[in-house]
Amino acid sequence: MPLADFAVVILAAGKGTRLRSSLAKVLHRAGGRTLVEYVVQASQRLKPRAVIAVVGYQAAQVSALVSPLGVRTAIQQPQRGTGHAVLVARRALPTAAKFAIVVPGDAPLVRTETLAALAQAHRQSGAAATILSAELANPSGYGRILRGEDGSVAAIVEDSALTAEQRAITEINSSIYAFTLAKLWPCLVRLRPSNVHREIYLTDAVAMLRQQGELVVAQLAADPDEVLGCNTRADLSSVDSVFRRRKRAALMDSGVTIHMPETVLVDPDVTVGADTILGPGVQLLGRTRVGVSCDIQTGSILTDSTLDDGVTVKPYSFINASQLASGAQIGPFAHLRFAVRMMKGARVGNFVEVKKSVLGEGVKAMHLSYLGDANIGSETNVGAGTITCNYDGVAKHPTTIGRRVFIGSDTALVAPVRVGDAAYIGAGSVITENVPAGALGLARGRQVNKPGWANARRRAMAASARLAEHGRKAKRAPRPKKATVRTHARAAKRRPPNSARKTHRKSRR
Repeated sequence: MPLADFAVVILAAGKGTRLRSSLAKVLHRAGGRTLVEYVVQASQRLKPRAVIAVVGYQAAQVSALVSPLGVRTAIQQPQRGTGHAVLVARRALPTAAKFAIVVPGDAPLVRTETLAALAQAHRQSGAAATILSAELANPSGYGRILRGEDGSVAAIVEDSALTAEQRAITEINSSIYAFTLAKLWPCLVRLRPSNVHREIYLTDAVAMLRQQGELVVAQLAADPDEVLGCNTRADLSSVDSVFRRRKRAALMDSGVTIHMPETVLVDPDVTVGADTILGPGVQLLGRTRVGVSCDIQTGSILTDSTLDDGVTVKPYSFINASQLASGAQIGPFAHLRFAVRMMKGARVGNFVEVKKSVLGEGVKAMHLSYLGDANIGSETNVGAGTITCNYDGVAKHPTTIGRRVFIGSDTALVAPVRVGDAAYIGAGSVITENVPAGALGLARGRQVNKPGWANARRRAMAASARLAEHGRKAKRAPRPKKATVRTHARAAKRRPPNSARKTHRKSRR
């Protein structure tokens, strides 16, 4: 329902120190979008009088993101708390707005229906403030809602200030509020930063309203997931999981088969037709459009691409910003890098990369090729190892191949070059000039056969091996020791003189 007397204030000024990041908290992504984009979309569907984002840390980047979405911005500098942020937004609020919904920019799961129910409950109750609350199984870290006997909110107690008895309370404050502005402004103006951080908080305004006897109520969220914030990396991961789970469930409800859905990643703007099959580990990103009865197999990643009906993507293929007509087939391990158009029945196979090219109907490029800046006519066959040499070191140049052309394996087409219809290119050619229609293009050295050369080569190699082995054996054989002068001197000392030797021999006779 249109809420012409409501404005929405999105609190998007904080840094998010617990994320330990140089990026502003609301610029972090979950489920395929920045956190603040989800909040903006949920708010705008209410059709309020205005949507104002209070920006501060990295204000220029946040403003550049939300302003094109029709959001006004107000700069909070310095950042002095949530209450101070709403005071800053006051300058941008239209005078016709009687009420305001205040929502943190890091609450991406909140739905338009929940905000509308909050607004309706606030208007019907006549309360000064209405808090969106939730029941959590583990409320640790959140402020608790204390209700009075009549069911209204008696107080909000922060987690650090809870008594042992109060810790059993599971209803928490989501930090999403609806306010009657005429009652809120006087409280905010009177508040003083008496806490250790010297900041003004909206919870202080709620407490002041209650002290003044104003009615404060709480509206319980139907789905506790909606109030999850993103204060830590773990929070981001949890929120991302919720978005991914919702998207997969919606696709399966519409007739899409998803194998091992917990492994499949689908961005929010992706559409998939009925009877399409998504294999394990598939990622569909950006604004990808997939038709009916397609088969996207294991590990393939598609980004900002359009697939008509009956397209097959074999495992571990990558498709970026490309268009595939019905019956086209790519992969496995293929890469359509950018601005590729594959016409009906065209096929790209193993380890083929295509960039900024058009492949006509029935074109086949099945093995180990690169096709860049090419226009290939229908029914042409591109042999294994073919490349279009499109870059000369300064500029890119086109290659144009006609219809029913046969390109032999390991051909290099040096652009700019044209190959006419029904031409043949011999395997291993380097084509640097245009090939006329119906002609045979050859560009390779003449083959020379030398009879007996191989046998002679083998005999020479065997002889060389024998010589080498003989040399190794010679090195290993023991060598006699060379006599030295010192050795001879020692031997002379051991031998008796010649006369003694003769006497000895005679005596033996």
